[in-house]
Amino acid sequence: MLDTTMGEMFCGSCGLVLRERIEEEGPEWRAFSKEEREDRSRAGSPLSLAIHDMGLSTIIAPYDRDASGRGLSSPMKAAMERLRLWDSRSQVRESIDRNLRQAFHELDRLADKLGISEAVIDKAAYIYRKAAERGLVRGRSIPAMVAACLYAACRATLTPRTLKDISAVSGLKKKEAARCYRLILKEMDIKMPVSDPIICVSRVAAKAGLSERTKRRAIELLRKAVELRATAGKDPMGMAAAALYMACVLEGEPKTQRDVAEAAGVTEVTIRNRYKNLRALMNI
Repeated sequence: MLDTTMGEMFCGSCGLVLRERIEEEGPEWRAFSKEEREDRSRAGSPLSLAIHDMGLSTIIAPYDRDASGRGLSSPMKAAMERLRLWDSRSQVRESIDRNLRQAFHELDRLADKLGISEAVIDKAAYIYRKAAERGLVRGRSIPAMVAACLYAACRATLTPRTLKDISAVSGLKKKEAARCYRLILKEMDIKMPVSDPIICVSRVAAKAGLSERTKRRAIELLRKAVELRATAGKDPMGMAAAALYMACVLEGEPKTQRDVAEAAGVTEVTIRNRYKNLRALMNI
């Protein structure tokens, strides 16, 4: 049997407690105001590293009513408004809190424009928090550090976003973001996985409007190149673009080097050089 009051599960015959402190995961059945009756969820938003206080702080509700639902008097409304003001100020009373608040606002903006998943956002926020603990953000541009942390998170999670893409969205020079990225890797001793050009194929193919058959052929070519260790030290986006162009030539799809280069964000010279290397390597 289940005792919902004590949160215990016990035997109905002998009274032996089988489980105790059982948490109720259903909705909150008690409601004390009109707003709570409309949304009787048991908890608030989930904890997140991408929030400066991780979602642990509370706020004074913006409703000018007491517990019984009656409206507050004018002096009490003014007092509550002042309490809300001081409550919001007290949440960011230290410099590190203000820094995190501004940084994660910038991170949300970049993630929204780049279409980044929540897992990558949390990873970037984790890296930024660690960098802030070590004092790496002091005296440096917050947007540049956020862009570097986001790129590091993309590399760690194998998300096909280049430093050029992130820099263009953040309005920074690629050189500035790259400098912060190298600093993070050096000071925090982070080991990044080797970039896989295969994960970039789908993105480039979608931008260039290539067929599924051409995309699969490019993946086959890249897998052979990876087995022959021809992709080591090469830009993954350039290798993916070259493999797609070679697949277009083999499958007879009318796409020029410029079309593929614009979709991949690389130069035509890069595609030509990688294309020649792949042809010589595979005897095509």
